[in-house]
Amino acid sequence: MAKQVLSIGSRLVGDDYPTFIIAEIGQAHDGSLGTAHAYIDAVAKTGVDAVKFQTHIAQAESTPAEKFRVNVFPQDATRFDYWRRMEFTPEQWAGLAEHARDRNLLFLSTPFSLEAVDLLERIRVPAWKVGSGDTSNFLLLERVAATKLPLLLSSGMSSWEEMDASIAWVKRFGSDFALMQCTTSYPCPPDKLGLNVLNEIQARYGCVTGLSDHSGTVFASLAAIPLGASIIEVHATFSRDCFGPDVSSSVTIGELAELVRGVRFIDQALRNPISKDFEAQEREQVKLLFGRSLVAARPLLRDQPLRREDFAFRKPGTGISANRLDEFIGRVLINSVGENHFFSESDFI
Repeated sequence: MAKQVLSIGSRLVGDDYPTFIIAEIGQAHDGSLGTAHAYIDAVAKTGVDAVKFQTHIAQAESTPAEKFRVNVFPQDATRFDYWRRMEFTPEQWAGLAEHARDRNLLFLSTPFSLEAVDLLERIRVPAWKVGSGDTSNFLLLERVAATKLPLLLSSGMSSWEEMDASIAWVKRFGSDFALMQCTTSYPCPPDKLGLNVLNEIQARYGCVTGLSDHSGTVFASLAAIPLGASIIEVHATFSRDCFGPDVSSSVTIGELAELVRGVRFIDQALRNPISKDFEAQEREQVKLLFGRSLVAARPLLRDQPLRREDFAFRKPGTGISANRLDEFIGRVLINSVGENHFFSESDFI
């Protein structure tokens, strides 16, 4: 199977490239534009590749009848009110995107309506993240696929049959895509992460694969790298004392920095296979220092057949290898030797 590669802005993403790490801010800003900008500065210092938000336009996405998490936010009478509070103006979104670019971050945001797609297209996002709730929304998929930008699809609410239909729909438009394993559980426990699905995605679709993690730990992402994930998306928060529904599913900024260090370490290890024979040859002199040689365990007399207890195994390994002991049991010395004498072939009759 041919290796798949995505081009997201200036980054190439796939098997032979560094893992693409997305810091998901989502709604952690809680409607504060200043906080949103502060998150960009904070995650830029960690070394992630991209910062991602969520673009909500209440009127285009929801109604007052929406019941999800209604009681989470005491200042909002309805979920619709919450979405309105999460809105930024097009100019404010453009400012966030520009700030991210200034910090050498790719700016991404998940659109939750066609109007949000229009807004984000105008500020030139380099790729589309499609949330789990919209992966089977063919109207949204058609709109983003028509832009010819790569798609990052989350699979958290989809069966294989539903994913097959969504992937077939995306392929109609010739769009490059990656499929992200994700479990819609906040926070996601380890037994529900579905890391096995990473290989199943690769086998089924032959596409770039990623993990969108909601565990609130660094462990899931680190485990996903050797299993084939080329993209990692993880929620970030300033502190677990922050207010918001995703805080328990997020890593702190300090943990995010540690996650990046871990991913880059694992990337280097996986992309640089070694030859054990070559490495052993390179360390031949070191091996001699740590090796063991056959030496006299005590003063020994000439013409005396040697027993096993007459030999000791001591450093360095510059003499007869200790592994050859059985060859010399019963042999006779030409001359008497003292303790710690390093035996050589010429010592024996």
